[in-house]
Amino acid sequence: MKVGRVLISVFNKDGLLEFARVLAELKIEIIASEGTAKALKEAGIGVITVEDVTGMPSILGGRVKTLHPNIAGGILAKRNKESLEELAKYGIKPIDMVVANLYPFEETIKKSPSENDAIEQIDIGGVTLIRAAAKNYKYVACVTDPKSYDEILSTLKDSGEIPEDILYNLARDAFNYTARYDAIISGWFNKDTFPAELNLSFKKALSLRYGENPHQKAGFYVYDEPKFSCLQGETNLSYNNILDIDSAWGLAYEFTEPACIIVKHNNPCGVATAPDIATAYKYSLACDPVSAFGGIIALNRPLDVHTASQIAKLFCEVIVAPGFDEKAISLLSPKVRIVIGPSSRDKMNIRRALSGILLQEEDLLDYKELKVVTKREPQDEEISSLIFGLKVAKWTKSNAIILTKGTKTVGIGAGQMSRIDATKIAINKAGDEAEGSVLASDAFFPFGDVVEEAAKAGISAIIQPGGSIRDKEVIESADKLGITMVFCGMRHFRH
Repeated sequence: MKVGRVLISVFNKDGLLEFARVLAELKIEIIASEGTAKALKEAGIGVITVEDVTGMPSILGGRVKTLHPNIAGGILAKRNKESLEELAKYGIKPIDMVVANLYPFEETIKKSPSENDAIEQIDIGGVTLIRAAAKNYKYVACVTDPKSYDEILSTLKDSGEIPEDILYNLARDAFNYTARYDAIISGWFNKDTFPAELNLSFKKALSLRYGENPHQKAGFYVYDEPKFSCLQGETNLSYNNILDIDSAWGLAYEFTEPACIIVKHNNPCGVATAPDIATAYKYSLACDPVSAFGGIIALNRPLDVHTASQIAKLFCEVIVAPGFDEKAISLLSPKVRIVIGPSSRDKMNIRRALSGILLQEEDLLDYKELKVVTKREPQDEEISSLIFGLKVAKWTKSNAIILTKGTKTVGIGAGQMSRIDATKIAINKAGDEAEGSVLASDAFFPFGDVVEEAAKAGISAIIQPGGSIRDKEVIESADKLGITMVFCGMRHFRH
């Protein structure tokens, strides 16, 4: 497709002058809307204004500029005899390329503007130009991204034409562009957290090594831009790495004290806080050093040289932290993926199921109040350790049982079909460390068997939501066995 006439109407003028200057050198006629024409004229580039083409000035404070048959007809006409004759009848010239991008609605709403200011950034004419050109892509090039300028100029210089495969790709990108734009606008208008219509727009950020298994292809998509960055190994990230990083970093974000979390198969296998990050790592690793092999390590403090020298002794897939000392990185294997974690947590969670989407709020709360339900009152140290364990339970697949001493895990039972099995696994993992530990459960006890098992292992206190029809029996069992029990009143299932 040859290009003899182009319409340019852009808000984002990155690369515009260089692009337009080459078009002019190629003897391509340039039409431009008001602001764009002004910029081109000031740069000494010859341009015809939209007003010259339509015979109409911009009206309604700039709301109407390009909405005119002389523009729309020139873009939408097929290049067959009938359409060209109709254009000639009304004195309309074909437009072979549209270069357009839109008012910055997304950037505007991030600044919490007034409703009126936000609405004024809803583009009308630009969207119409883009959709018209993209619909007629076999005859019209639709350019919405300044990153496409070089490719367009290269092909025009080489052959004077734009091939159909490029035209098709430009149209595809254009419709993706306007679809995202509309999704963001509809999302802004939807004031409900769970609207009747949910329009989502995500763009590909990473091509992953593979999905959950090597025979499955996978990609990582983001709403805006990735909230994390890779200092090493970005191209080697897998689907499972992303999930494990999310779990590890989410749990690390729970703590204000220096914390280390080691995750394996989307479950924590060691969690600890301490006065310094190296000690937190030491305690976290001690919980389950066998499972930690090949795991994901998350730190809520920058990785220093001392901690890195300890981590270097263990094979791990990924280390995620808020920062990394350059010397610390040099101590690690070049195969380790090094990730700087996001500075904030998501408030909503999206998941596919049954060919639909499940949308829920993230589990950001631990409890509203704690209620001691047994005769024996917990000591202050037990309370802080129970709360620590409860935070870990939130990020452990249910059924989840967490054994802790102070602010370190000593045994974790995760993802079991019965709570008593999860308890036995946690106690078995803890070994001698179970004696004197406390137990956190993500959900209530349907029977007293967990309390009895805890007593055998020498566990001193339990935190659980409560709410079972057998709560009274469970409490009586705890009193009989001398175990303190605290109800947090909030379940923390993680499926």
